[in-house]
Amino acid sequence: MESGKILGQEHIIRHFENAIQTGKISHAYIISGEEGTGKLKLARSFAKALQCEENCPDMGSLGNVFDASQKEPNKKITGKACGHCKSCRQTDSLSQPDIKYITHEKAGIGVDEIRDQINNDIDIKPYSSRYKIYIIPESEKMTVQAQNALLKTIEEPPAYVIIILLTTNADIFLQTILSRCVILNIRPVKEESIKNQLMTEYGINEYNARMAAVFSGGNPGKALRQATSEEFKELKDRLIDILQSLETGGMDVISSSVKQIAELKKQAEDYFYLLRLWFRDTLIYKATGRKEQLIFQDNYKAIESQAKNCSYLDINMILQSIDQAQNQIKANVNFDSVMEVLFLTIKERIQG
Repeated sequence: MESGKILGQEHIIRHFENAIQTGKISHAYIISGEEGTGKLKLARSFAKALQCEENCPDMGSLGNVFDASQKEPNKKITGKACGHCKSCRQTDSLSQPDIKYITHEKAGIGVDEIRDQINNDIDIKPYSSRYKIYIIPESEKMTVQAQNALLKTIEEPPAYVIIILLTTNADIFLQTILSRCVILNIRPVKEESIKNQLMTEYGINEYNARMAAVFSGGNPGKALRQATSEEFKELKDRLIDILQSLETGGMDVISSSVKQIAELKKQAEDYFYLLRLWFRDTLIYKATGRKEQLIFQDNYKAIESQAKNCSYLDINMILQSIDQAQNQIKANVNFDSVMEVLFLTIKERIQG
């Protein structure tokens, strides 16, 4: 397989490469991980390597299942896609005829989609490759009826068929499907790896790359969205403005701060996370006095000021208040009232 831009999933890449090298390939896989973690890239990379002509030389007539006896003597199967054969080029351009992506127009994936795009197609042998591969993005959206229809195929598939389900939640699948699939779980990616990728491949500056990497929780796709999002930048800028206003202004800043954040209710979860990161920086700076350990490095003067004004108890009380406010909002307590109390607590603590 070619890893390319797939970060932190070496365990899955090694599994796929070893399966190709040894010929121990399952008829069904589940790749599970949250949105933006590279599930589709992994599936496409696996499919590309499976169909690569370097991994199945001398296939014989088109459409025939690969016969291991036809393999060139001393030809080493690497499990990686060569990237230059006809099949690899077709895979890159999404035109490989034997790699099919299941689509759906409705909110869920119904039995008709499974029957029309898989079950009714599966008996047709591969057009030009060793395998016929079906990739199902968002497979957690399959109805129970659709899963049952797919189960019949997974139980007794033709020898050339491979089905790859991509999901954010494998727990929703029928146990009978889970028992017939190899389940591969996406792992969180290290912050440093995400930061470096954002900087080298996407040209994101170090400050924004670090911020996005920390905020992403190990999800490279989420990090890229945040690093390039104007909405996220606005949210961060408003947070900093509000905190600086609370530190230096009078009681009138409370109502204006609540008014500002009320416009961003839909981003409340992100706002609370940023608040925690800010006061995490305040705590770290108070303990170490080192700017290089901060996430909000561009705002270290404001962090430094608040670290001097706040005691360790003050910072801990603020962090507890943030958690309490977030829980209250989740419980549908009035948003403005909750934020007013939170900002008042922060103001009292950071003014010393």
